[in-house]
Amino acid sequence: MKLILSILPRHLLIKLSVFLLPILKILYRGKKFTDPIDGKSYRKFLPYGHKKIRLNALCPGTLSLERHRLLWLYLTRETSFLKEKNKVLHIAPEQAFYKRFKQIRFWDYLTLDLRSPIADIKADITNLPFDENVFDLIICNHVLEHIQDDKIAMKEIYRVLKKNGIAIMQIPIDTRRPKTFEDPKIRTNKKREELYGQYDHVRIYGNDFFDRLTSVGFKTKKIDYTKKLSEEEIKKFSIIKNEIIPIGIK
Repeated sequence: MKLILSILPRHLLIKLSVFLLPILKILYRGKKFTDPIDGKSYRKFLPYGHKKIRLNALCPGTLSLERHRLLWLYLTRETSFLKEKNKVLHIAPEQAFYKRFKQIRFWDYLTLDLRSPIADIKADITNLPFDENVFDLIICNHVLEHIQDDKIAMKEIYRVLKKNGIAIMQIPIDTRRPKTFEDPKIRTNKKREELYGQYDHVRIYGNDFFDRLTSVGFKTKKIDYTKKLSEEEIKKFSIIKNEIIPIGIK
Protein backbone atom coordinates (compact mmCIF):
# COMPACT_ATOMS: atom_id res chain seq x y z
CA MET A 1 0.00 0.00 0.00
CA LYS A 2 2.84 2.43 0.87
CA LEU A 3 4.45 1.79 -2.51
CA ILE A 4 1.21 2.25 -4.46
CA LEU A 5 0.40 5.55 -2.76
CA SER A 6 3.88 6.95 -3.25
CA ILE A 7 4.45 6.09 -6.92
CA LEU A 8 1.07 6.31 -8.67
CA PRO A 9 0.22 9.67 -10.32
CA ARG A 10 -2.68 11.56 -8.74
CA HIS A 11 -5.08 11.15 -11.68
CA LEU A 12 -4.66 7.36 -11.52
CA LEU A 13 -5.14 7.30 -7.75
CA ILE A 14 -8.41 9.19 -8.22
CA LYS A 15 -9.70 6.53 -10.64
CA LEU A 16 -8.49 3.68 -8.43
CA SER A 17 -10.09 5.18 -5.32
CA VAL A 18 -13.61 4.56 -6.66
CA PHE A 19 -13.07 0.83 -6.04
CA LEU A 20 -10.81 1.03 -2.99
CA LEU A 21 -12.59 3.56 -0.75
CA PRO A 22 -15.58 1.40 0.29
CA ILE A 23 -13.21 -1.42 1.28
CA LEU A 24 -10.75 0.83 3.12
CA LYS A 25 -13.53 2.49 5.13
CA ILE A 26 -14.52 -0.90 6.54
CA LEU A 27 -10.98 -2.18 7.09
CA TYR A 28 -9.85 0.93 8.98
CA ARG A 29 -12.91 1.62 11.15
CA GLY A 30 -12.02 2.56 14.71
CA LYS A 31 -11.86 5.40 17.23
CA LYS A 32 -8.26 6.64 17.44
CA PHE A 33 -8.28 9.18 14.58
CA THR A 34 -11.07 11.38 13.23
CA ASP A 35 -11.33 13.16 9.90
CA PRO A 36 -13.10 16.51 10.51
CA ILE A 37 -14.13 16.59 6.84
CA ASP A 38 -16.54 13.65 7.08
CA GLY A 39 -16.67 13.37 10.88
CA LYS A 40 -15.87 9.65 10.79
CA SER A 41 -13.31 7.88 12.98
CA TYR A 42 -10.69 5.25 12.15
CA ARG A 43 -8.29 2.98 14.01
CA LYS A 44 -5.48 4.50 11.96
CA PHE A 45 -4.82 6.51 8.80
CA LEU A 46 -2.75 5.27 5.89
CA PRO A 47 0.96 6.09 5.47
CA TYR A 48 1.83 8.53 2.71
CA GLY A 49 4.85 10.33 1.32
CA HIS A 50 7.57 10.24 -1.31
CA LYS A 51 11.08 10.83 0.00
CA LYS A 52 9.85 10.41 3.57
CA ILE A 53 6.83 8.27 4.46
CA ARG A 54 4.53 9.86 7.06
CA LEU A 55 2.51 7.53 9.26
CA ASN A 56 -1.21 8.22 9.80
CA ALA A 57 -1.25 10.78 6.99
CA LEU A 58 -3.96 9.72 4.51
CA CYS A 59 -7.54 9.21 5.69
CA PRO A 60 -9.01 6.04 4.14
CA GLY A 61 -12.49 7.57 4.05
CA THR A 62 -11.96 10.91 2.29
CA LEU A 63 -8.35 10.56 1.08
CA SER A 64 -7.55 13.73 3.00
CA LEU A 65 -3.98 14.47 4.04
CA GLU A 66 -2.87 16.53 7.03
CA ARG A 67 -3.02 19.78 5.04
CA HIS A 68 -6.59 19.08 3.87
CA ARG A 69 -7.83 18.46 7.39
CA LEU A 70 -6.09 21.61 8.61
CA LEU A 71 -7.60 23.72 5.83
CA TRP A 72 -11.07 22.29 6.48
CA LEU A 73 -10.83 23.21 10.16
CA TYR A 74 -9.73 26.72 9.24
CA LEU A 75 -12.49 27.20 6.64
CA THR A 76 -15.27 25.88 8.86
CA ARG A 77 -14.18 27.46 12.14
CA GLU A 78 -12.61 30.75 11.11
CA THR A 79 -14.28 31.84 7.85
CA SER A 80 -17.74 32.15 6.32
CA PHE A 81 -16.63 31.04 2.81
CA LEU A 82 -18.70 27.86 2.90
CA LYS A 83 -21.85 29.78 3.86
CA GLU A 84 -21.64 32.65 1.37
CA LYS A 85 -22.44 33.08 -2.30
CA ASN A 86 -19.13 32.76 -4.13
CA LYS A 87 -17.84 32.05 -7.61
CA VAL A 88 -15.08 29.54 -6.92
CA LEU A 89 -12.27 28.10 -9.03
CA HIS A 90 -10.64 24.96 -7.64
CA ILE A 91 -7.36 24.19 -9.43
CA ALA A 92 -6.18 20.55 -9.22
CA PRO A 93 -9.27 19.64 -7.15
CA GLU A 94 -8.64 17.35 -4.21
CA GLN A 95 -11.01 14.43 -3.71
CA ALA A 96 -11.18 15.23 -0.01
CA PHE A 97 -13.03 18.45 -0.85
CA TYR A 98 -14.56 17.88 -4.28
CA LYS A 99 -17.95 16.35 -3.41
CA ARG A 100 -18.45 18.61 -0.42
CA PHE A 101 -17.63 21.78 -2.35
CA LYS A 102 -19.82 20.63 -5.23
CA GLN A 103 -22.78 20.36 -2.85
CA ILE A 104 -22.52 23.91 -1.47
CA ARG A 105 -25.65 25.55 -2.86
CA PHE A 106 -24.26 29.07 -2.41
CA TRP A 107 -21.30 28.38 -4.69
CA ASP A 108 -20.82 28.60 -8.43
CA TYR A 109 -18.06 25.99 -8.38
CA LEU A 110 -15.65 25.16 -11.21
CA THR A 111 -12.73 22.74 -11.22
CA LEU A 112 -9.68 22.94 -13.49
CA ASP A 113 -6.71 20.68 -14.18
CA LEU A 114 -4.71 19.38 -17.13
CA ARG A 115 -5.39 15.69 -16.44
CA SER A 116 -7.68 15.12 -13.46
CA PRO A 117 -10.83 13.08 -14.22
CA ILE A 118 -12.81 15.31 -11.82
CA ALA A 119 -11.87 18.59 -13.53
CA ASP A 120 -14.67 20.47 -15.31
CA ILE A 121 -12.16 22.30 -17.49
CA LYS A 122 -8.89 20.90 -18.86
CA ALA A 123 -6.47 23.83 -18.97
CA ASP A 124 -3.01 25.04 -18.00
CA ILE A 125 -2.65 27.20 -14.88
CA THR A 126 -0.21 29.44 -16.78
CA ASN A 127 -2.92 30.25 -19.35
CA LEU A 128 -6.29 30.27 -17.59
CA PRO A 129 -9.25 30.41 -20.02
CA PHE A 130 -11.12 33.17 -18.16
CA ASP A 131 -11.56 36.93 -18.35
CA GLU A 132 -10.15 39.20 -15.66
CA ASN A 133 -11.91 39.65 -12.30
CA VAL A 134 -14.13 36.55 -12.42
CA PHE A 135 -13.70 34.60 -9.14
CA ASP A 136 -14.33 35.44 -5.49
CA LEU A 137 -12.26 32.50 -4.26
CA ILE A 138 -9.51 30.40 -5.88
CA ILE A 139 -8.17 27.25 -4.23
CA CYS A 140 -4.84 26.09 -5.62
CA ASN A 141 -3.15 23.66 -3.26
CA HIS A 142 0.18 21.92 -3.84
CA VAL A 143 0.32 22.96 -7.49
CA LEU A 144 2.85 25.79 -7.77
CA GLU A 145 5.82 23.61 -6.78
CA HIS A 146 5.16 21.61 -9.97
CA ILE A 147 5.11 24.61 -12.33
CA GLN A 148 8.31 25.64 -14.10
CA ASP A 149 7.38 29.34 -14.24
CA ASP A 150 5.39 29.72 -11.04
CA LYS A 151 5.32 33.51 -11.34
CA ILE A 152 3.23 33.30 -14.53
CA ALA A 153 0.82 30.98 -12.69
CA MET A 154 0.61 33.44 -9.78
CA LYS A 155 -0.07 36.29 -12.22
CA GLU A 156 -2.85 34.28 -13.85
CA ILE A 157 -4.49 33.53 -10.49
CA TYR A 158 -4.25 37.22 -9.60
CA ARG A 159 -5.68 38.25 -12.98
CA VAL A 160 -8.85 36.14 -12.77
CA LEU A 161 -9.57 37.01 -9.12
CA LYS A 162 -12.09 39.75 -8.39
CA LYS A 163 -10.94 42.80 -6.44
CA ASN A 164 -10.70 41.76 -2.77
CA GLY A 165 -10.91 38.13 -3.90
CA ILE A 166 -9.06 35.43 -1.95
CA ALA A 167 -6.62 32.82 -3.22
CA ILE A 168 -5.65 29.92 -0.95
CA MET A 169 -2.33 28.54 -2.19
CA GLN A 170 -0.94 25.81 0.04
CA ILE A 171 2.53 24.65 -0.94
CA PRO A 172 5.27 22.54 0.70
CA ILE A 173 7.45 25.15 2.37
CA ASP A 174 10.67 24.74 4.32
CA THR A 175 10.41 27.56 6.88
CA ARG A 176 14.07 27.05 7.79
CA ARG A 177 15.02 28.35 4.35
CA PRO A 178 15.04 32.12 3.83
CA LYS A 179 15.00 31.61 0.05
CA THR A 180 13.43 29.17 -2.37
CA PHE A 181 15.83 26.65 -3.89
CA GLU A 182 15.40 25.80 -7.58
CA ASP A 183 17.74 24.90 -10.40
CA PRO A 184 16.40 24.41 -13.97
CA LYS A 185 19.36 22.14 -14.72
CA ILE A 186 17.95 19.54 -12.30
CA ARG A 187 15.73 17.43 -14.54
CA THR A 188 15.92 13.80 -13.43
CA ASN A 189 13.25 12.34 -11.16
CA LYS A 190 15.89 10.91 -8.85
CA LYS A 191 17.66 14.23 -8.35
CA ARG A 192 14.39 16.14 -7.91
CA GLU A 193 13.26 13.73 -5.22
CA GLU A 194 16.63 14.02 -3.49
CA LEU A 195 16.69 17.83 -3.50
CA TYR A 196 13.02 18.85 -3.57
CA GLY A 197 11.41 15.94 -1.74
CA GLN A 198 9.31 14.68 -4.66
CA TYR A 199 10.15 13.49 -8.17
CA ASP A 200 7.76 15.90 -9.91
CA HIS A 201 8.60 19.04 -7.92
CA VAL A 202 10.77 21.70 -9.56
CA ARG A 203 11.67 23.67 -6.41
CA ILE A 204 11.46 23.73 -2.65
CA TYR A 205 9.94 26.95 -1.35
CA GLY A 206 11.44 29.01 1.43
CA ASN A 207 10.07 31.97 3.37
CA ASP A 208 10.38 34.19 0.28
CA PHE A 209 7.27 32.46 -1.16
CA PHE A 210 5.24 35.37 0.19
CA ASP A 211 7.56 37.85 -1.53
CA ARG A 212 6.83 36.08 -4.81
CA LEU A 213 3.10 36.54 -4.23
CA THR A 214 3.58 40.20 -3.33
CA SER A 215 5.65 40.77 -6.48
CA VAL A 216 2.65 39.96 -8.70
CA GLY A 217 0.26 42.18 -6.72
CA PHE A 218 -1.10 40.08 -3.85
CA LYS A 219 -1.44 41.21 -0.28
CA THR A 220 -0.59 38.14 1.80
CA LYS A 221 -1.46 36.40 5.04
CA LYS A 222 0.55 33.60 6.64
CA ILE A 223 -1.95 31.55 8.66
CA ASP A 224 -0.63 29.07 11.23
CA TYR A 225 -3.96 27.68 12.33
CA THR A 226 -2.28 24.85 14.26
CA LYS A 227 -1.62 27.38 17.03
CA LYS A 228 -5.38 27.50 17.66
CA LEU A 229 -5.67 23.73 17.97
CA SER A 230 -5.21 21.82 21.20
CA GLU A 231 -2.64 19.04 21.49
CA GLU A 232 -5.54 16.59 21.67
CA GLU A 233 -7.01 17.92 18.39
CA ILE A 234 -3.65 17.81 16.60
CA LYS A 235 -3.30 14.12 17.52
CA LYS A 236 -6.96 13.24 16.91
CA PHE A 237 -7.08 14.85 13.45
CA SER A 238 -3.46 13.92 12.66
CA ILE A 239 -2.29 17.44 11.82
CA ILE A 240 1.31 18.58 11.26
CA LYS A 241 2.25 21.27 13.77
CA ASN A 242 3.16 24.72 12.41
CA GLU A 243 1.96 23.96 8.87
CA ILE A 244 1.22 27.25 7.11
CA ILE A 245 -1.87 28.18 5.08
CA PRO A 246 -0.74 30.90 2.62
CA ILE A 247 -3.45 33.32 1.52
CA GLY A 248 -3.29 35.95 -1.22
CA ILE A 249 -5.72 38.86 -1.40
CA LYS A 250 -6.24 40.97 -4.52
